[in-house]
Amino acid sequence: MGEGEQARLVAWSRELRRVHDRLREALRVTREALAAGTPARPATRDLLLFCHGFCAALTAHHEGEDRELFPAVAARHPELRDTLHRLRQDHSMIGYLVAGLGDAVARGAPPDELDRHLDGVAAIMESHFRYEERQLLTVLETLALDADPRAVLGPL
Repeated sequence: MGEGEQARLVAWSRELRRVHDRLREALRVTREALAAGTPARPATRDLLLFCHGFCAALTAHHEGEDRELFPAVAARHPELRDTLHRLRQDHSMIGYLVAGLGDAVARGAPPDELDRHLDGVAAIMESHFRYEERQLLTVLETLALDADPRAVLGPL
């Protein structure tokens, strides 16, 4: 295997870490937008923008994993079937929490309610990311998947 081929193979593990870090950063920026609001104006334009962007990016990331990455991993590592099932369950739970956050932002919920929604998303998201990284990074270092990283891991 040539040096370029090894770099391509290892890229999936690095790219997953990068996307997770960018999603963490997007959540941090969303929290800052919430903190900048006031009780009279909890759903500022910045918060709406950051929340929409964060929610869309996180959703696209999980949809790409479910559609592209997990089937590729399952085909090469059937022993990870239970792990992939758990990760998909996490995606469903996170999707539910993200929808609740989006609804709360859209109706102009007070900052304390929005903060609770963000806390819920953040807790499950971080637990999910850590589990996924522990279970899949080693596998992803050798995964030969010829696909666009944005289609597989989302637009971030």
